[in-house]
Amino acid sequence: MKRAMLEAELGDDVYGEDPTVTALQKHLADLTGHEAALYFPSGTQSNLVALLSHCQRGDEYIVAQNAHTYQYEGGGAAVLGGIQPQPLERRPDGILDLARVEQVIKEEDIHFAKTRLLALENTTTEGRAVPTAYIREASDLCRAHNLGLHLDGARVFNAAVQLGVDVSEITHLFDTVSVCLSKGLGAPVGSVLCGSEDFIRRALRWRKTVGGGMRQSGMLAAAGLFALENNVARLQEDHDLARCLWERLKRFPDIHFVHESAHTNILFLELHSGRNESFLEFGRDNNVLFGGRKLLRMVTHKDLGREDIEMAADRLSGFFR
Repeated sequence: MKRAMLEAELGDDVYGEDPTVTALQKHLADLTGHEAALYFPSGTQSNLVALLSHCQRGDEYIVAQNAHTYQYEGGGAAVLGGIQPQPLERRPDGILDLARVEQVIKEEDIHFAKTRLLALENTTTEGRAVPTAYIREASDLCRAHNLGLHLDGARVFNAAVQLGVDVSEITHLFDTVSVCLSKGLGAPVGSVLCGSEDFIRRALRWRKTVGGGMRQSGMLAAAGLFALENNVARLQEDHDLARCLWERLKRFPDIHFVHESAHTNILFLELHSGRNESFLEFGRDNNVLFGGRKLLRMVTHKDLGREDIEMAADRLSGFFR
């Protein structure tokens, strides 16, 4: 990947003249079944520009209560776009109840914000892959109510691997998709927003407004191209390692996993004894790094192997002795 970055052909992408950025955008648009795409420094900025391009000030988007675009992106849509979020609780299986979504769509009335967009995730915050049948239902609902449909697809390739489908079977059902290159795919930085040519033209103006235009960014885009060409097929390894870690840690009665198993490459857990912070610190002291707030989160990735998982589980077992 570093070699690809060093050897990348460069130009000025603010003027649309960087051939490597252009190649990345075209490649990801083709992969996701869309007309065009636009490269961003981060997924937060890509999602923000998507919301700004879908909605006007005083409009509303429907979103899950713990979705990344609502809970973990600084309230950017409201702060910078005057866009009102309508958050909903997820069902126990991790997805929004579409009947409830339909209930909160605002009627045309001067007292209400205009509902313009439904924003979903795949995988969800918890690492669950959302079935394509559900996405088709969501798409039909949006068409019936003249709403846009956006996907925060930070880990959409993980979802495709988990579901055993081509990524386009998920992404073509959305009007817009934000794909992260620096999660399981392993690039150092970058996300790509995919959509129609008209939409991406609007998004290009918003990217400039929020400071996302970069000059010779082909050096970064080359890492994204390398990741898409080399690191998608191996994502199943991360899923298998997460399940291995789950199987090792579930032996300890004090550990409670939020979900019955590892869905993709993410585990959420807490300790029945309430010693979450102590467990986090014990892991850090023993070079087993994970994070979390109220819940602890462990994520497997391309720089880990089976021996690392076994070593981590062995070291963490010391906490319970």
